[in-house]
Amino acid sequence: MQKNIKSFEKYKKEYERSIKHPEDFWEGKARNFSWRKRWRNVLSWDFTKPEIKWFEGGKLNITENCLDRHLEKKGNQTAIKWIANDPQEKNINLSYKDLYTQVCKCANVLRKNGVKKGDRICLYMPMVPELAIAVLACARIGAVHSVVFAGFSAKSLSDRINDATCKLLITADGGFRGDKTTPLKEISDEAMKSTPSIERCIVLKRTKSNINMQKNRDFWWHEQMENSNSDCPIEIMDSEDPLFILYTSGSTGKPKGIQHSTAGYMIYTEYSFRNVFQYEDGDIYWCTADIGWITGHSYIVYGPLLAGATTVMFEGTPSYPDAGRFWKIIEENQINIFYTAPTAIRALEAKGMEFVTPYDLSSLKVLGTVGEPINEDAWHWYNKEIGKDNCPIVDTWWQTETGGIMISNLANVTPAKPSFATLPLPGIQPCLVNEKGNELEGNSVEGRLCIKFPWPSIARTIYGDHKRFKETYFSAFHNKYFTGDGCLRDENGMYRITGRVDDVLIVSGHNLGTAEIESAMDEHPNVCETAIVGFPHPIKGNGVYAYVICHNEVANNDLLKKEINDFVAKEVGPIAKADKIQFVNGLPKTRSGKIMRRILRKIAEGNTENIGDTSTLLDPSVVEDIKRSAQ
Repeated sequence: MQKNIKSFEKYKKEYERSIKHPEDFWEGKARNFSWRKRWRNVLSWDFTKPEIKWFEGGKLNITENCLDRHLEKKGNQTAIKWIANDPQEKNINLSYKDLYTQVCKCANVLRKNGVKKGDRICLYMPMVPELAIAVLACARIGAVHSVVFAGFSAKSLSDRINDATCKLLITADGGFRGDKTTPLKEISDEAMKSTPSIERCIVLKRTKSNINMQKNRDFWWHEQMENSNSDCPIEIMDSEDPLFILYTSGSTGKPKGIQHSTAGYMIYTEYSFRNVFQYEDGDIYWCTADIGWITGHSYIVYGPLLAGATTVMFEGTPSYPDAGRFWKIIEENQINIFYTAPTAIRALEAKGMEFVTPYDLSSLKVLGTVGEPINEDAWHWYNKEIGKDNCPIVDTWWQTETGGIMISNLANVTPAKPSFATLPLPGIQPCLVNEKGNELEGNSVEGRLCIKFPWPSIARTIYGDHKRFKETYFSAFHNKYFTGDGCLRDENGMYRITGRVDDVLIVSGHNLGTAEIESAMDEHPNVCETAIVGFPHPIKGNGVYAYVICHNEVANNDLLKKEINDFVAKEVGPIAKADKIQFVNGLPKTRSGKIMRRILRKIAEGNTENIGDTSTLLDPSVVEDIKRSAQ
């Protein structure tokens, strides 16, 4: 296995080599994996098209590297440690041998149900071991998995199934999350009314709810797995074959199906996992994310399993049955590496130390944060009360589109700074540009964050819409990948993400497109037009603030607000509901019809004095009306 970077000097040397000789650098990392055929070319790329290819001609299967190659030495080691939502329910430990067997059986089930290499499979499941098994089973036979977060609505599910023309859906009768039960099969049934590409649906029995099973379409997971063969030869994949599609909200209403390839993603997620967290054999690692998001793909499933680690999957929430649940799990399972979101940290800090002090957290060696920049107050609380001033905090910046962590300190190796992602990983070449695309040299500068050279896990396209991929990420600034984030670089060259500069909100660490929420609200019969912006939220980081113009006078504000949010929950999912709704008579628009969200953000933040220039607005008096009604 590869060795981790162990000193700041070694990091600087490795980084320099990765920039000067990127092909040699990544070729060296690739040699540590199992290949069926060696690549003929390490990298070819052109950001103007854009077209990126890593390890062309190479043949492999990612599950052979996640599972098969570990069986001899680590077959009896726990691969996945699953912790149930209900503290009274027995946890499940799957060894590498157990996981291999279950993945092979599931892969054979998929083949028996007509799934072939290249078919898209939708997974809409709770956080149970079967979700990870299904993900790996798809990869084993070359099917492209599309995991949809189990908090999304029937409409969101059907949109994603239809966009990818998925052939088969795997779901569950329901899912447990905190004190709630989500009727996943019922939601799936609603979605499947308008998904003609779905031929079959496999249903896991989790909540034992009464559900409808449609003959010749719906089949029980346990019945399908019962007599399935536990040996499944791999499908040999090309390095650039698609591994998965994962949908992320865009600045237009239509979600983007981000498509990742096989070999480059494999090499980068393993490398970043080991080095950022400084994982060592025997460590128990826990990422609290959901596999429905990229964090779960890269740092619950693929990264840890490629490294031969023990990865923890948790079905529940941080505050169920009380706000001590995370800390109890750390004590009981002797967690060494803990990776969670700033949203969770702030929420648990607000609950008070009485939920922390009963638990022994001395097993912890490394703490991490993901999803959004962590504010300084939360960083210091996390450092002092959870890490006991003895655990480095890796503040990781990356995106669905990047596939893996891009900018972060390496635990106990490179310097940390509260609220800063700090330094790029080897192989990552960030730059800051101004509005005109001119690169800002030196330190103590602020601009838009771009990446000017490809890395192995960069997304290859938006499924079915390469033109949109180019327009979204490669058209703003010539020959650069534009992240959509603002960023500053301090006097020591450390990077701090300052927030989105496009129309995407990060709420509780999840990307939500403003257009998608606006479209859902506009479905209400009394809603004429809406504008969504973010505002600082003490727990979520950003809250959703909605400015709503109605057709008719509002008789009952609270009732209408509830109805509007019900539309959002149905169309997008409960996570996208507005925290604040303000009814207005008009919106600040330019003469070309563009909404000036900068003004709406300031009002949402309570900053009504420094609105800035309104001379370009079609009707500046609208701003005064909004300010008055906000008070």
